Parts: sequence; structure tokens; C-alpha cells
Amino acid sequence: MEDNYTEVRKNWWDRNWKWFVPTGCLGLLVLFGLFIAGIFFGVTSMMKDSDAYKESMTIVQHDKSVNDKLGSPIEGDGMVSGNISIQNDTGNCDLQIPIKGSKGKGTLFVVAEKRGKWKYSQMSVYIESTDEEIDLLAK
Repeated sequence: MEDNYTEVRKNWWDRNWKWFVPTGCLGLLVLFGLFIAGIFFGVTSMMKDSDAYKESMTIVQHDKSVNDKLGSPIEGDGMVSGNISIQNDTGNCDLQIPIKGSKGKGTLFVVAEKRGKWKYSQMSVYIESTDEEIDLLAK
């Protein structure tokens, strides 16, 4: 007796779809996540590279009352939030900069408008431990 059968070979898709579909979806999610992270870190670094950020950090680092409350050295402590818009020599910013020193943490609030150079309408530090706000422009 002779066996007559034809072997049907499955094509690549039929053999591999069970691992390819989840891997492909995961790959797309990873690429999307990297894209969003790239945009996020680009915007954050743009804020940190701005003159308003650098000037306000210099002011807060040299302020005696902030150094007394938070300790020295004062440095950034995490993610800057807010917005900044600069076009040529004009712009505006509204930043919330988390800061820390050797004694504690706080938040530096900066609101400014640029017409050639930055003019600050608010620059204050909120001290977390004492619920106190130090106005850096009142000095």
C-alpha cells in the first residue's frame, strides 16, 4: 500500500505571525516612546539653555536668605516646567524650577518678558519645609 500525500508547507507569515505581531507592536510602542522622550528632553534643555533660566539660577544661588533657608550650594532638582517663547529679541517666560540645597528643597518661580533683555515681573522662591515665599525682586 502506497501513501499518497502532499506535504503542504506553510508560508513564512503562517509560521511566524505569533511572534512577529507582538514584537512589531512592541517595537512601534518603543519608537513612539523614544520620539516623545526626545521632544520632551529637547524642550526641557531649551528651557535650561535660556538666558532667563541661567540668570534666575545665578540670582537665587547668590541670594543670602535663600542660602540660609535651603543651604548651599543651590542647584536644579528635577524637571523644569512652564513655558518659554522667544522670537528674535522678544519673548516671554513663565517657569517653575525645582531647586535644592544642603538643607532643603524649594521651587523658583520666574515670570519675565524679553525686549532685548529679560525684564522680570516675578522671581520668587517657595520653601517647602516652612511654606515661606522669598521675593527675589524686592531686594
